[in-house]
Formats: sequence, structure tokens, C-alpha cells
Amino acid sequence: MLDLYARTWQGIPLGEDEYVISADKKTSIQARCRCHPTLAPGKARAMRVNHTYGRGGALAYLAAYDVHQARVFGHTEPRTGIDPFVNLVTQVMSQEPYASAKRVFWIVDNGSSHRGQKADDRLTTAFPNAVLVHTPIHASWLNQIEIYFSVVQRKVVSPNDFTDLTQVGNRIRDFEDRYNATAQPFQWKFTTADLEDLLARLDRHTADHQEESSARPAA
Repeated sequence: MLDLYARTWQGIPLGEDEYVISADKKTSIQARCRCHPTLAPGKARAMRVNHTYGRGGALAYLAAYDVHQARVFGHTEPRTGIDPFVNLVTQVMSQEPYASAKRVFWIVDNGSSHRGQKADDRLTTAFPNAVLVHTPIHASWLNQIEIYFSVVQRKVVSPNDFTDLTQVGNRIRDFEDRYNATAQPFQWKFTTADLEDLLARLDRHTADHQEESSARPAA
């Protein structure tokens, strides 16, 4: 995965017709209609958001991020699952340059909608040029789409003050269009060398801890 960010795969540089997509979902985005209007920040006053609200339901935002082109493709769904993920893949892979690309690598976590060999088979059956790449377990933070989702959380979802789910979906789509108009690739700095160094330090820490435990006198 880190090699793909650096545009290599199994030691060979990617070609111009090969792409890297980072994908995931942001779940349970709620429509909370505040009982009193939110007050914009003033010259010497922070934004005021009423703490009581009515619930207007929730939706999921599925998004795919082209790591090197800095372009987001996304849509909202009532819920997550296999079919919503397939819809996202189809949304991307049915358009150029991905439809005719040599390979399109899809970086995903180990969520149930795209986990295991069945997910691999499902993806390659529908799109033979797609390659599913899973993040290590408990390491979804390495998936660059999470950076985009953090931007969405700060700039779109917070404060959560929407009249209904239609307004939530419209706000997300409007932001996606604006983001794509100006976005630049993330300056990713965690490389395979950094990973090897981290693993070596963890091994040393584990070894030191085991030595300390064995050196302690028995109670």
C-alpha cells in the first residue's frame, strides 16, 4: 500500500495508465434539526449551536479518492454493505480514465463489505482491471480517504444542523464539487522505510520488555 502511494507495485513503477484509489465510507451522518437557529460567530463571540435537536435520520457517505490525481468520487446511501460498495466501484470504474486503464488499485480496509477472497472475486469479475488491496488490520489510518473524511467532518458535518437528509446530501455533494475544483494530492510522508523503522523499534521494545520480565526475581 505504501509502495502504491509512491507509484510502485512489487518493485516496478506504475505506468501512466495505472491508478490508485483509496476508498471507504463515513457512516451515520445524522440530520439534527436544532430547536433554535444556529448563530454564526461574531466579532467577539463563538458560534452558538443549540444543544437540543430533532432527529431527521442518518445516511452513509461512500467515497473514493484518486491518490495521485486528488479527485473524489462519492455518493450517499441509506446504509452501508456490499451493494453500496459495488455501486461506488461502478461509479468510478465506468468512467475514463479508469474504464480503459491497465490496472486500478483499490485500497480499502477490512470492513465486511469488501473483505476476503469473495470481495476480490466480486470486484475482478465485474472489472478485470481492478485490484483490491487491503490495509493491515487496525491500520485503516493509512488509508488516505480518511484524511478527506476528516476534512468533511470539520467543514461539512460540524456543526450538525440540518433540516433533513436531503440537505445533508446536497451539502456533501456541493462540498465534493468545490473540493475537486481546487484539491492537490496529500503530501504523504510515511514511507516503507518509516514502517520498517517503526517495526524495528517495536521489536526492540518487546525484546527489552521480555528481558526485564525475565530478570525480575520471583515473588
